[in-house]
Amino acid sequence: MKPMRWGILGAAGIARKNWEAIRLSGNGVVTAVASRDEGRAAAFVEACQAEAPFVQRPAAVGGYAALLAREDVDAVYIPLPTGVRGEWVRRAAAAGKQVLCEKPCAVDARELRGMLEACSTAGVQFMDGVMFQHSRRMDAMRAVLEDTEAFGEIRRVDSAFSFMADPGFEDSNIRGDAALEPMGCLGDLGWYNIRISLWALGWRRPTRVTARCYRWLSGNSGTRVPADASVTLEFEGAITAGFYCSFAAADQQWLQVSGTRAGLRVSDFVLPYDGRKVQFDVVQSQFDVRGCDFRMKPGIRTVEIDEAPTRDPGAQESRMFRSFAEQVQSGQLNREWPRIALETQDTLDACQQSILAGAEQGAS
Repeated sequence: MKPMRWGILGAAGIARKNWEAIRLSGNGVVTAVASRDEGRAAAFVEACQAEAPFVQRPAAVGGYAALLAREDVDAVYIPLPTGVRGEWVRRAAAAGKQVLCEKPCAVDARELRGMLEACSTAGVQFMDGVMFQHSRRMDAMRAVLEDTEAFGEIRRVDSAFSFMADPGFEDSNIRGDAALEPMGCLGDLGWYNIRISLWALGWRRPTRVTARCYRWLSGNSGTRVPADASVTLEFEGAITAGFYCSFAAADQQWLQVSGTRAGLRVSDFVLPYDGRKVQFDVVQSQFDVRGCDFRMKPGIRTVEIDEAPTRDPGAQESRMFRSFAEQVQSGQLNREWPRIALETQDTLDACQQSILAGAEQGAS
């Protein structure tokens, strides 16, 4: 089949990583990059082409609408700010372009439902850009969690995703601007925590969401957004999930699933330290008492997965674009991808609402 021809809407930093992921996907090429400023698009293409070149140099386009009108673009990757993302997803769908959308997908679930309806009506595929969802590690982890004889029943899911923002981040980065990124660290980081929690629990819907924000960003807009938040999700059967996401703590991205017979632990669930060979630990420790000697005996089994036989350091990103292109080329729409995006957004909305309600009551 012919390679999928990708257009990139916006010259965001994360798009540089995904430019290379498209190049390494094996079934995709970038044909055009758009920015509101054509000069910025040209500079982006120049920098990426110097590091990860395509045989045919992608075009630099002034304006997103101009890119959507191009006949040499089959699909668009949209890393635009959340505040404007909905409009361009709908316009891309109307132009007949397949859509891979960065996260959080929308300002709220109501907007996302409209975006998904637009894609469905146009018959184009929608997927959010959660790259770890496409790692081979996920299948191996699922096999462990579903082995009730060895792992038991899941009781708790915990995770953390954070980084320490640089000085000036609040004023210079769009993640401090409520008009562009209204959910702050919840949207930027918490989306991943929510996704892994719902995935681990088989896509159960939480019955109660409690969230608190302890630090805020005001940026230049004067309206604050969460910068440091803790969330608890409650599910039927006395099962809970908790996560911490923050712009104000050291880099961390860990996951812990607690079962009745074992635990599962991942130290790099979002961005693998080595994308070519990923791993996780299955923990079955034993408490041993012998007279005055009390010991916890570690029982740790490390599972390693060869993610990329081609030794691709960003394998999960490449697999994401490869899977998307294969799905489109199959002629069938994948309904699961939009569904899990909406379930993630619904839960994100509940977290945001809980934080705002707590702030109004003076709880945060």
